[in-house]
Amino acid sequence: MKKILVLAVFTVLGFANVNAQEIKFGVKGGLNFSIVGGDNTENVDSVTSYNIGVMSEIPLSEKFSFQPELMYSRQGYSFDNDIVALNYLNIPLMGKYYVTKGLSLEAGPQIGFLVSAKNEKTDLKDSFNTVDFGVNFGVGYKLENGLNFGIRYNLGLTDINNVEGSSIKNKNSVFQVSVGYFFF
Repeated sequence: MKKILVLAVFTVLGFANVNAQEIKFGVKGGLNFSIVGGDNTENVDSVTSYNIGVMSEIPLSEKFSFQPELMYSRQGYSFDNDIVALNYLNIPLMGKYYVTKGLSLEAGPQIGFLVSAKNEKTDLKDSFNTVDFGVNFGVGYKLENGLNFGIRYNLGLTDINNVEGSSIKNKNSVFQVSVGYFFF
């Protein structure tokens, strides 16, 4: 078992070393248009907020890349003019397929960790699950100078509620527009 583990580590390190010059690191930020879906959401409205974070793009072939990200994302919803702010530290793991030079289709899983949840007067963090799983779909365009643009939809897969005895189930739904820059 140790030999297999050592071999796997050297294989990954060797792959990373060969492609190290092609790996790009950058920052991105943008707008979130979020809402929750599910039970009892007839009077729930969307909220507009922001996302900001860091990313890396690792080329796997001429057409495919892997783009892990670490994003701070303000999400939530509005109910009777009371905004519930759900703040997450999200880790999207995006696979990118370049349709043509610069234009990519993106998809991948995401795990989010709830940092805080509150409305204007109350800390609501105990009312929500601390982990949120989702899947992302999007389109991106990258210029040769490192500037890039993206549109993405995050479909929440897990119930965000953590109220004991409640049968109400709700999931995050977030549409994102972002601008980023790869440094190298």
